[in-house]
Amino acid sequence: QVQLVESGGGLVQPGGSLSLSCAVHGTIFSLTAMGWFRQGPGNQRDLVARITPGGSTTYADSVKGRFTISIDDVKNTIHLQMNSLKPEDTAVYRCNLLDNDRANQRTYKYWGQGTQVTVSS
Repeated sequence: QVQLVESGGGLVQPGGSLSLSCAVHGTIFSLTAMGWFRQGPGNQRDLVARITPGGSTTYADSVKGRFTISIDDVKNTIHLQMNSLKPEDTAVYRCNLLDNDRANQRTYKYWGQGTQVTVSS
């Protein structure tokens, strides 16, 4: 059984920094991509940042230049460094994994439980 174990998050003042980590527990076929999504109150779930094992990254326009995603593809762990945080970054952040079973041409999607990030003075 695959589980995504998240850590980090919490309360920070505007302009501050936080980091999030997400580790894959269990056996997967082939890590295709991992990333973070977030959902604020009354909002839909949006992509924050995504990374592939080769290091290719995608960021939401709203976080470019402030957030950095990195991957340890030996440990199947990703990190999200969040700097210059703004109140609008407040949301539940959830880790996401795309796992590719090439032999059966199937892709599995897994989600973490979510961790709260609150940016407030």
